[in-house]
Amino acid sequence: MADIKVNNLNLWYADFQALININAHFAEKQITAIIGPSGCGKSTLLRVFNRMNDLIEGVRVSGEAIIDFENIISDKTDLVGLRKKVGMVFQRPNPFPLSIYENIVFGQKVHAEGLTKFKLDEVVEASLKSVLLWDELRDKLNKSALTLSLEQKQRLCIARLIAVKPEILLMDEPCSTLDPQATSRIEELMRELKNNYTIIIVTHNMQQAARVSGQTGFMLLGELVEFGKTQDIFTSPKDKRTEDYITGRYG
Repeated sequence: MADIKVNNLNLWYADFQALININAHFAEKQITAIIGPSGCGKSTLLRVFNRMNDLIEGVRVSGEAIIDFENIISDKTDLVGLRKKVGMVFQRPNPFPLSIYENIVFGQKVHAEGLTKFKLDEVVEASLKSVLLWDELRDKLNKSALTLSLEQKQRLCIARLIAVKPEILLMDEPCSTLDPQATSRIEELMRELKNNYTIIIVTHNMQQAARVSGQTGFMLLGELVEFGKTQDIFTSPKDKRTEDYITGRYG
């Protein structure tokens, strides 16, 4: 399994520095939450780990983000291989306008040629079971994924990632469009998934961070102000800026 070590990481959008000298260790098979006010760099940091920022014109990055002994910032990084290893769940569920079945096997067809129908069926069943959707959808696999509820769509997107056997799951505000009950069920799913995956979640919801994560990082104006055990961050922060944010003095 993979952890992520970040050393002296900086990122610029043209002349604007969005990440400033970030240092952190994201432990394997743990949930790490990144919290902070809007625009502080949380999502930008998350997108470093699968090189999604590369799609933005004028981006420059320096420093290191080490996954499996490789600095993924390097120009030599195999981006297809990286994005298979490091999957991402977005704020709004984004299933493809295909059947439930085709959504899940889509990545298999990209990353692994020559799979038999029997093997693909196994992948679909295992992936849906891992997100607790198999019993609900086993008889509806040929239906459009767009007909599902918001929560089911988000679970399906997680299943689609799991199908290609990643090691790291990045989650960018995965519950922000869900109601409280659906949010609670997705959080329970995260706790299950951390047994097999390294999970990093960006959230504006501090209660959520406190409930699900073992580690938390607080970001402000592009800096990682404080990083450590979640309980320590929330009960005895070392930096006054962290304390001010957690107690609601700003943000």
